[in-house]
Amino acid sequence: MSVNGKKVLHMDRNPYYGGESASITPLEDLYKRFKIPGAPPASMGRGRDWNVDLIPKFLMANGQLVKMLLFTEVTRYLDFKVTEGSFVYKGGKIYKVPSTEAEALASSLMGLFEKRRFRKFLVYVANFDESDPRTFEGIDPKKTAMREVYKKFDLGQDVIDFTGHALALYRTDDYLDQPCCETINRIKLYSESLARYGKSPYLYPLYGLGELPQGFARLSAIYGGTYMLNKPIEEIIMQNGKVIGVKSEGEIARCKQLICDPSYVKDRVEKVGQVIRVICILSHPIKNTNDANSCQIIIPQNQVNRKSDIYVCMISSAHNVAAQGKYIAIASTTVETKEPEKEIRPALELLEPIEQKFVSISDLLVPKDLGTESQIFISRTYDATTHFETTCDDIKDIYKRMMGSEFDFEEMKRKKNDIYGED
Repeated sequence: MSVNGKKVLHMDRNPYYGGESASITPLEDLYKRFKIPGAPPASMGRGRDWNVDLIPKFLMANGQLVKMLLFTEVTRYLDFKVTEGSFVYKGGKIYKVPSTEAEALASSLMGLFEKRRFRKFLVYVANFDESDPRTFEGIDPKKTAMREVYKKFDLGQDVIDFTGHALALYRTDDYLDQPCCETINRIKLYSESLARYGKSPYLYPLYGLGELPQGFARLSAIYGGTYMLNKPIEEIIMQNGKVIGVKSEGEIARCKQLICDPSYVKDRVEKVGQVIRVICILSHPIKNTNDANSCQIIIPQNQVNRKSDIYVCMISSAHNVAAQGKYIAIASTTVETKEPEKEIRPALELLEPIEQKFVSISDLLVPKDLGTESQIFISRTYDATTHFETTCDDIKDIYKRMMGSEFDFEEMKRKKNDIYGED
């Protein structure tokens, strides 16, 4: 919005950046936040060495958020590391997700003939081009269900499980009966992201995800935006059903449009589910990951008789988010029963022994309306996915509702060149 020449005032009731997806530092604050009695033990090292994300997410190397960061040059304020591997759970064990032809052929996830069929499928996906019917091989991307495509390549249930959940990153199996175009594009995004850096398709910022909102705040400031932390919101002021200002500490900041997360407008959102997240501090890398200092593990729902997948994101002192020799693993999933802690147990079993865990259960809230009448535009709560693609869709949706036009990456690039000049 600042880049687009709008006058932006950003207020946050918290003393830190990032709202519900902040990175909490020092470690003492995390203990207080989760009401864990006493101070962290001395074995945890210096409290200041910790930056613990409340919501675990990685960035897809070729995904939308990385594009936003590159185009807006927010990358100049951030450093990223590639996550070392992506793993998938099968029959109680974890296996590296085969992401190249060579890995597919060496993987113990599949039998010999299955590998050949999977390789053929990967080649098909790589060559697939929505705008070129010659690449379809008799499949109609807008009509053929993904289930049929798997059938065409004769892929078995286990391979379907890890393709849909570890490559296309679907949380449930609903996608099987939807047109295959979206799934094929998701698998392409995964392999193109992988091709950029090799080890895995995911990136993670040094010092934690809380660096992202700080980077965007700096960008906004370059274009004249104002940022206020520690600013309580007392009331949103309406006139004839439209927002005209926000009251804070007795003063009113006037505005024409307002963007906020669901926690600021409880009466304008509805609950559509819950997510459980468990932050675990470990003194060891996760077993069977080749001692990776960062990784993602996906537990497909079929493997644990659930409707939604369970995810684990693990990062460590290598990312400046934990004390030397310590690891942070965050398990998360969509809640399906009255006993969420039981639901997430398969993930926690992979992490044992766990030194300390912090459990949170959050409501998934979505706006009740598009905000066109009130001009109050509300974001959705962060979901259980482990990357920012769905969040970026939400950002683009808010942009469209506010501006009446699609968010245009190229436009962002041009605006940037006006100020910084060409590279």
